[in-house]
Amino acid sequence: MPNLALITGASSGIGKEFARLHAAKGGDLAITARREDELTALKQELESGHGISVHVFAHDLSGHAQAKALYEKITSAGLTPDILINNAGFGGGGNHLARDLSTEMDMIDLNIKALVTLTWLVAKDMVTRGSGKILNVGSTAGFVPGPGQAVYFATKAFVNSYSQALAHELHGTGVTVTALAPGYVEIEFADRADLRDTQMVKQGGASPLSVAQHGYDAMMKGELITINEKKLSILLKRITPFVPRRTLLKMVAAGQKKRS
Repeated sequence: MPNLALITGASSGIGKEFARLHAAKGGDLAITARREDELTALKQELESGHGISVHVFAHDLSGHAQAKALYEKITSAGLTPDILINNAGFGGGGNHLARDLSTEMDMIDLNIKALVTLTWLVAKDMVTRGSGKILNVGSTAGFVPGPGQAVYFATKAFVNSYSQALAHELHGTGVTVTALAPGYVEIEFADRADLRDTQMVKQGGASPLSVAQHGYDAMMKGELITINEKKLSILLKRITPFVPRRTLLKMVAAGQKKRS
């Protein structure tokens, strides 16, 4: 199996579970996030538990320049990722004009610019070698417009679209690109996005481990795009496209509103 996996946003949630899954299969890791203490603890856990090597890169992956700097750190360390899992990202609830513009731009920088930069740089190396696997974490949010989270939904629509197009362009190179589009997941995302009391969150979500396992397996099979919940997949692919647009917007907006 491919050995070294580079995982962004690996300090918690789905990213941490991706790291655990890969380590359990005997794969080495390069893990990155801002929280060095969390990364170091994960390194100790996985190296002692699985006898693999974990390389820690505490890094603020907040845009094109920072993503390029991370890539240069990794290659300077003599590391060549066989797998890239672009998991880092964040969202934020509230009407677009009521939110801080700089925060919205930071979201675009991380969710889109950093992802594209890392993908482009690492994929070029993979194509040269003739092998590699890329998993980009999108979202079911990317299948619909998102009033109440306008920028977040739009960034995930980009990730879903970009990943599929790149997968087609790389067909025959030995490099596969998979988009994982999970529904709501029980992680700290809801707290950071200020969505804890919304209808969407109160309905509950999948565990980080189950989502990571679903995405990891799909990546290893070279699937194009995958949704972790079958019912949600049917809803988004077979029903949602036929719902009148204004009605759909009202439904999504209702899910983002906090309950009194």
